[in-house]
Amino acid sequence: MAGQERWLLERSDLQQLVDALRAAGYQTIGPVARDGAIVYDAIERLEELPAGWTDRQDGGSYRLERRDDQALFGYAVGPHAWKRFLHSPQLTLWRARRAGAGFQVEALVDDAPRYAFLGVRACELQAIAIQDRVLIGDRYPDPAYRARREGAFIVALNCSVAGGTCFCVSMKTGPGVERGFDLALTEILDQERHFFVVEIGSDRGTQMLAGVPRRAASAEECAAAEAVVARTAASMGRELQAEGLSELLLRNLEHPRWDEVAARCLSCANCTMVCPTCFCTSVEDLTDLSGGAAERVRRWDSCFTTDFSHLHGGAVRSSARSRYRQWMTHKLATWVEQFGSSGCVGCGRCITWCPVGIDLTEEARAIRQGDGVKRGKDHGRT
Repeated sequence: MAGQERWLLERSDLQQLVDALRAAGYQTIGPVARDGAIVYDAIERLEELPAGWTDRQDGGSYRLERRDDQALFGYAVGPHAWKRFLHSPQLTLWRARRAGAGFQVEALVDDAPRYAFLGVRACELQAIAIQDRVLIGDRYPDPAYRARREGAFIVALNCSVAGGTCFCVSMKTGPGVERGFDLALTEILDQERHFFVVEIGSDRGTQMLAGVPRRAASAEECAAAEAVVARTAASMGRELQAEGLSELLLRNLEHPRWDEVAARCLSCANCTMVCPTCFCTSVEDLTDLSGGAAERVRRWDSCFTTDFSHLHGGAVRSSARSRYRQWMTHKLATWVEQFGSSGCVGCGRCITWCPVGIDLTEEARAIRQGDGVKRGKDHGRT
């Protein structure tokens, strides 16, 4: 944030930013409190935001609680990640109908709207950047993802709350936003005022803010915004020693800790479904009962399912031990070899939404403490 021109936007004028985005043709997506959680959904009015709500998170535990103020973004992160709008949970790849003796493939049009995301945290910006690298940054880009991503307008948010399972500081992904946004907000409340300090990150951001009432932020207001980020950074709920972690995991593939975590793991795939960077999919071919139409559908999948690694002779990773090890070592080790960064952004969702509270940071710590311990006679078992 330092060195950038910043503006002050009163809380009462934030609605005008939402209106400007909608007038420009964007569908605005933001946080809403629903079904006991804060999730991302279409919004039109500030009244739909979770004013006065926060979340309390721990391993296998999440609940909403009332704050003692009316902060609009006074929570950490919920079960949704922005990838559900960019990397669709279900996508029809092609559809064909019988035409005489053959089939005619129909041209499919992706009718997804242009999205404007409101309240994207620093860890989530990094997650979007990671999926950009995976899905459009190589030789075989995903056209559906690219179209949605290029059309997205991002209003980022500097975190004012660290959840009980957050460890973005350890991963150097937050809590302050640095890049990858069009506009960035810092929410500030005191006894008398409720306002936002705004930083512009792109030409689109400049154009969008032009019609919204604002003034230059004072040095004191900018300092207050920086203090918000500093307080959040000092209150992380978890810590992960990231230095040397990739090498640590890869030299401990037979560590007995994998058996201990497997005894608890349900292979439910919750961790991969809520993870903002996981991108695994499977493909299904479907036909109607008459044989007159067929389609191919891509769906989110998970390395925790037995079928995901199924080849002609059976599942490659048939045990919970091998599947958990695959997930954790890919996320924190081999992902670096593939894509040049860790696959973890420290959001803590995998810890919060694990039904049995398996804690990735604790698993890494246990392996580090027992570095070099081998499985003995069971060495090599999958």
